[in-house]
Amino acid sequence: MNTESCRVLLVDDHPLFRCGVAQLIAAQEGFEVVGEAASAEEGVQLASSLKPDLVLMDLNMRESSGLSALKQIKDSGLDTQVIMLTVSDAEQDFISAVRAGAEGYLLKGSEPEEILDKLRLAARGETVFTEPLMSMLLETMRDGTPAAPPTDEECLTARERQILRLIAAGKSNKHIARELDISDGTVKVHVKNLLRKLNLQSRLEAAVWALTTA
Repeated sequence: MNTESCRVLLVDDHPLFRCGVAQLIAAQEGFEVVGEAASAEEGVQLASSLKPDLVLMDLNMRESSGLSALKQIKDSGLDTQVIMLTVSDAEQDFISAVRAGAEGYLLKGSEPEEILDKLRLAARGETVFTEPLMSMLLETMRDGTPAAPPTDEECLTARERQILRLIAAGKSNKHIARELDISDGTVKVHVKNLLRKLNLQSRLEAAVWALTTA
């Protein structure tokens, strides 16, 4: 991610809220709002053309689904983090977003300072979420749904275990590539393979699993 400024795309169908968040973020050092979208479809298009470092997106919009947009952005292979910013604290919404690849999940009811603090962490490549949701994710993973992960790391190669520990430490693909002196593409392949072997759907799930089985 750009070390000089974090380029942010906002996706939300409420103009006043979107404008307020844009002004809040733009006023922070190290951030640049490069685009705004009023629908999930427009958000996917702008993400593809602008290639932002960070997409901050509503989950439920009037005529479109933020979850669907999240999946499209992740399937496109864009090297961008997607943070959901929503009013919903429903377990299913949170778990669905995490399993679709979201690197963060924040609630619109949070204090502005908390949201900005989380975005600063996200700009460094870390996964972020409103704290009470962590226990919800842990419980779901302990239940083993929809697929129970292995109880240990024996199925992983030495390199995959190394990368898993760096993911659990909050490192982005770029940071991992730099630390291990390998390409970003190689890191992506290893991450894809370890998620498949562990029956997990996202980096956040992998990080939580690594921390709870350490």
